[in-house]
Amino acid sequence: MQLIKEIVALFEANRNYENAAPMAKYMKNQFPFLGIKTPARQALMQSFYKKSKILATPFQEELVLALWEKEEREYQYAALHYLKKSLPKLTKKDLPLMQKLITTKSWWDTVDMLAQHPVGTIALNYPEVIPETIIDWAQSENMWLRRTAILFQLKYKENTDEELLSEIVKQNAGSKEFFIQKAIGWALREYSKTNPESVKKFIAENKLPKLSQREGSKYL
Repeated sequence: MQLIKEIVALFEANRNYENAAPMAKYMKNQFPFLGIKTPARQALMQSFYKKSKILATPFQEELVLALWEKEEREYQYAALHYLKKSLPKLTKKDLPLMQKLITTKSWWDTVDMLAQHPVGTIALNYPEVIPETIIDWAQSENMWLRRTAILFQLKYKENTDEELLSEIVKQNAGSKEFFIQKAIGWALREYSKTNPESVKKFIAENKLPKLSQREGSKYL
């Protein structure tokens, strides 16, 4: 599609081999990189939006999927940037797309953005997806879906469903997986900014991994 060609042309023209190696190393060499750092990449995306007028059109799922299929990691970041710009357009029908993105080319850099922004937005606007889908993610065999279930309320503040957060954390508290333990701590730490006494009580009364306790208690 023409939109993909435009993004590829922009990104290829700004490929930086000197940056690419350390950027890949930072991500444990999980993915190749073009070497375009975040400020430059965001500027390129703004140029793309201005030229293409895509933000004035309905949400383009095909663009997201096409970017996700590209080899270099910056293309997945471009998809995330477009998703964040498109949050008001997302509906519950887009949740299967989010699940596909979470479980494809998975690493914390994409999953955490998907959890906090598109998934969090969809769940806030269409709360029925929580019992329909996200509750199942919390006990999925896929670790990244479980991390998403722990983190999707991260930006909810006073809108956080405390009972739900507690239940999902308890379901995952026995995990030995670093990314799950870290997510538990992060979710608790973020909610402690809104309700510190509740988080303090929860940590005191529940058996949590030491990493989760340490992370969750940072602001207490």
